[in-house]
Amino acid sequence: MKKGWQTKTLGDILEKTETVNPLQSPYAEFDYIDVSSVSNTTFEIEETQRLKGKDAPSRARKLVRTNDIIFATIRPTLQRIAVVPEHLDKQVCSTGYFVLRPKQGIDHRFVFYSLFTENFIGQMESLQKGASYPAVTDGDVRAQEIPVPPLAEQQRIVGLLDEAFAGLATAKANAEKNLQNARALFESHPQSVFTQRGPGWVEKKVSEIAKHSLGKMLDKAKNKGEPQPYLRNINVRWFTFDLSDLLQMPFLPAEAEKYTAIKGDVLICEGGYPGRAAIWDEDYPIYFQKALHRVRFHQPELNKWFVYYLSVQDSSGQLKQHFSGTGIQHFTGEVLARFPIPVPPLPELRRAVAKFDALSEETQRLARLFERKHAALEALKKSLLHQAFTGEL
Repeated sequence: MKKGWQTKTLGDILEKTETVNPLQSPYAEFDYIDVSSVSNTTFEIEETQRLKGKDAPSRARKLVRTNDIIFATIRPTLQRIAVVPEHLDKQVCSTGYFVLRPKQGIDHRFVFYSLFTENFIGQMESLQKGASYPAVTDGDVRAQEIPVPPLAEQQRIVGLLDEAFAGLATAKANAEKNLQNARALFESHPQSVFTQRGPGWVEKKVSEIAKHSLGKMLDKAKNKGEPQPYLRNINVRWFTFDLSDLLQMPFLPAEAEKYTAIKGDVLICEGGYPGRAAIWDEDYPIYFQKALHRVRFHQPELNKWFVYYLSVQDSSGQLKQHFSGTGIQHFTGEVLARFPIPVPPLPELRRAVAKFDALSEETQRLARLFERKHAALEALKKSLLHQAFTGEL
């Protein structure tokens, strides 16, 4: 421990906070900060509800003041942490928050930063209880120990962290903006191609130019074949597949062809994520189950064309008009069979798909770059926080 530093619990350095009951003033208005009000990306209170006392939920009980820190004790590892700004002074937050009000001699932003350290978050993860809504208690938070330097040292550290974190946030925002611009270009180019149709274009139904089949829910008890991995709708992402969570089911040999996707087949979500589609591009076949359509075009060049067209329809909101169901929406086999596709002459189609692919690859490259940069920035944040709270900064 650095000379002059002390180890204290959060309870030691915090003042007692107040609770209120808005129902006692039924017509008085207040701003309510619920658990979803705090962003775990910006770490700010981004949205509040303006309520009258008589409409207050039972959780609206904690009074907050300017420069208080609120920490969501429900799902604490999500890090919903924020400093209360001046315009929310004397407003009310949910009992799902622990309110930290530092005593005199303690910089509130020093306490704020302490809640992001690996040690604190690790403690919250080990202490949380509950399967559906894991949570920690206010007492769990109060009991956590942090190193406390003299006030001048706290303020020096906060100044360094504020400056460093602002720079990191700018770097992340710039990288994210580049990615958003690339995605916007990728989405707008196919849109322009599909809307500006030239001579020789025709409109075809899926049933006219492809063979279509739908998976079915198989009975594990009745199927005595060898268990095989199979695709569900959750495995289908736009243009790709997430194979990290493949389940297994025994498929009978007689069902193999009907419920197998081979290289080049388009798989489309019927329900859950209706219309989302990708091309199975692996050299090995794979089974698929209910809620997935398999489309196998007579002309293989139409596979990518169709997936790009579906994605444009989805991003523009046009695909929804083909869904059915009042609860969970479905893209049924009957609708898919009748679904119209604009088809240009083959040479034009090939050129367009090549351009789509190039834009897609560039977008994916920028996405990978963003993920690497984001990971590097998060690692740097952790390193800075470790140095700050061990006296090395």
